[in-house]
Amino acid sequence: MTADVLIENADLVATCAGPGPRRGAAQRDINALPNASVAGFEGRIVFVGSAHDAASAVTLASHALVIDAQGCTVVPGFVDPHTHLVFAGDRRDELRRRLAGVSYAEIAAQGGGIVTSVAATRAATEHDLVDGARTRLADMLSFGTTTAEAKSGYGLDLKSERKMLRAIRTVAAGQPVEVTATFMGAHEVPLEFRERRGDYVREIVDVMLPAVAEEGLAEWCDVFCERGVFTPDETRDILLAGQQRGLKSRVHADELALSGGSRVAAEVGARSADHLIFVDEEHATLLHERNVIATLLPAAAFFLKLGRYAPARMLIEHEVAVALATDLNPGGGFTTSMPFVMSLACFAMNLTIEEALIGATLNAAASIDRHDTIGSLEVGKQLDAVIIGGALTDLIRVGGPVVRHVLKRGRVVHTHTPAAP
Repeated sequence: MTADVLIENADLVATCAGPGPRRGAAQRDINALPNASVAGFEGRIVFVGSAHDAASAVTLASHALVIDAQGCTVVPGFVDPHTHLVFAGDRRDELRRRLAGVSYAEIAAQGGGIVTSVAATRAATEHDLVDGARTRLADMLSFGTTTAEAKSGYGLDLKSERKMLRAIRTVAAGQPVEVTATFMGAHEVPLEFRERRGDYVREIVDVMLPAVAEEGLAEWCDVFCERGVFTPDETRDILLAGQQRGLKSRVHADELALSGGSRVAAEVGARSADHLIFVDEEHATLLHERNVIATLLPAAAFFLKLGRYAPARMLIEHEVAVALATDLNPGGGFTTSMPFVMSLACFAMNLTIEEALIGATLNAAASIDRHDTIGSLEVGKQLDAVIIGGALTDLIRVGGPVVRHVLKRGRVVHTHTPAAP
């Protein structure tokens, strides 16, 4: 077969090939090939196999790019299925307060948290939002993220939510990272509706969702189902209204307490329930029965100093597919790095590196319904790949610049050249 890009002689190619999402013991199956090569043509993978077989099976086009991956590990491009990519303002003062012992809930009760970002985002221009998001996406790309989800939710009125979603659409078209948009007008009850929250739910259902759907601004609808934010009944009403408008469901669930979010996710058939720090075995069983993916965000628990992490081992034992994401956001998601998230998943949530890799690739792709085209290195899928300088375990070295090359649709979109010894 003809190829216009060849990654050759890798010490290891972790293909993660096979059906997804992976559950239970299968989440450890990364289908690794030693001394292997990957070839692509016009953005799609045409060959994955031994370097020896590649020599006879692949015919290079005259303009082909050849990357020597000797001494390296090749993995699928990372998929970040939960980000708050677009926002304005700066909440690093809240970080200082948390480091001094003030809790996330206390900061929110004192007028900080999401509403601070709402004020700044409402005041920002769409151009400002695009510029900020573009910078963050470039950082994500440098760590190997080739596909990401991005939410609205710092507007909380129709004008500002549309502004955020249009910014997501603009930035998605102008750089390599593939982006899917989520409408999250139900991220918080805005200050002007605090005494009439039912009116705000109706505003989301009757005004915002129809406008977002008519303009085709989002693929997903998400709700923050949590004590003090949106109740399970309100969450269900909003998600079902979104489904009626063609928006698929995701849920911020059980982050600060067992608040009913995972149960609602199962009831409405959400694709993903996210956070799940307080999920229990009963609700894990519900997620399994309804094929809801558990998208876990260990960096959020880390930066918010919550003192606990989602029970990843329990979820895997209950045959729930586990995905990983950064939760990039201005208040408690101070990372753009999926490798850092994988490190936390291994050392704070007791995943194996293989389970973490599947969580950051194939299962993360399934969390945003992209597992048929991305998330693994197999013939027919997009050639989205990350070349790691060293062994697979080097991927979870915190602070080590191990990403050598990032490819999106067979094109090198980021390169890091190690310093000379």
